Amino acid sequence: MSTEFMNHVVSQQTRRSFLKISGTALGGIAVGTTVTAAESTERFIVKSKNVSAADLDASGVEVVHDLSAIDRLVVSGNESDVESLGGGYAPDTVYSLDLPITQSPITQDESATDEPFYPLQWDKQEQNIPEAHKVTRGEGTRVSVIDTGIDPTHPDLAHAVNTELSRNFTSDGGDFTDSGYHGTHVSGIVAANDQNETGVVGSAPGTDLVACRVFGAEGGASWGDILTALVYSVEVGADVANLSLGAYPVPRNEDNFGQFYGGTLNRTMAYARRNGTLVVAAAGNDAADLQHDGNVISVPNEASNVMSISATGPIGFNWGDDGLEEPTTTPALYTNYGTNAIDISAPGGNYDPNAPDDVYFYDLVYNTIPSWMGGYAWLAGTSMAAPQVAAAAAMIKSVNPNYNANQVRKTLRNTADRVGDKEYHGKGHLNTNAAVRE
Repeated sequence: MSTEFMNHVVSQQTRRSFLKISGTALGGIAVGTTVTAAESTERFIVKSKNVSAADLDASGVEVVHDLSAIDRLVVSGNESDVESLGGGYAPDTVYSLDLPITQSPITQDESATDEPFYPLQWDKQEQNIPEAHKVTRGEGTRVSVIDTGIDPTHPDLAHAVNTELSRNFTSDGGDFTDSGYHGTHVSGIVAANDQNETGVVGSAPGTDLVACRVFGAEGGASWGDILTALVYSVEVGADVANLSLGAYPVPRNEDNFGQFYGGTLNRTMAYARRNGTLVVAAAGNDAADLQHDGNVISVPNEASNVMSISATGPIGFNWGDDGLEEPTTTPALYTNYGTNAIDISAPGGNYDPNAPDDVYFYDLVYNTIPSWMGGYAWLAGTSMAAPQVAAAAAMIKSVNPNYNANQVRKTLRNTADRVGDKEYHGKGHLNTNAAVRE
């Protein structure tokens, strides 16, 4: 690759910003990094079972989201008015998460395949996605991406985005269009077009993508909006819901609010499972042992009925002495782990802090970002690992349309390659080809 081409790839400023923000925890939304929760004084999640319309009218509380399917409401009002309703409640917590940009756009000046950037996609090469496409491209399935939104005009994603069903669940007044870039990157990993002779390859380009934007223009996301997006995903028939987001550490049931949050989250995930939606979540990027971390929890990946995904990646892809110093199944430097906290691992990108500035990014995951930001970028994190699994799940469902969510999850776990320690890989490492041929 030419020096001129390399200079298009990543600037020194980007490198410095990446290290400053991420430390050992990489990725788009900085999923799983320690965050500070700020209680909203206006929004609450309320148990709705014994709350009537008359009760709401009398209290002056306004319903923001009706989640009666899981016996919850998201409301706005004074806490004293909410408390007067007589049911359980908790503040709707808002999390502010960093969105570090770790790339610069590059031009398509080298072409080795019909998709010019495929040579940069070690993750799709590891999974041998073109071979899996001989079985299925994910046709007849639907994946919801609960994230920052999606760029529906991107040439690699326009074919897949369901603009009629996609929604903005925040109150910022916009539509579902990406308010950052993270959701577009996640979506490309799932469904980037493999037949347009440009850009990159996704694992399940035949699937239908539903953008569920839960991050506002200022970057924060509330649990009320996230839960609403999950319920909506079920209602529109999503086979898979991808959650490349989360928070850690969250106290485990330390008070009534903690118990209420935990119960609400588990209730939502059970509702999804019963109705055929497999929830796939990033395990988080704190290099934390979730098995032995005391009275805290990583959410939503440690909730019941959620498939929790850790990240792996190479060291030295395209730059090591032998082309690859560490295999692509190497646990990522930043990934959370824990034997009972991880279902399987998947490609999410790795990072060598001693690698030269002009090559380190090759070990990250290359895929789409909004066209107005350059179209393509390298990112790393469990955020990038989760959609690899979400896409594989859609492909399994495409081949086995009668499978329920448990059967899809079981297939992913049973066909995973047994590599390395269970604390990092759970049941093994994603094997898309084995999964679609099970």
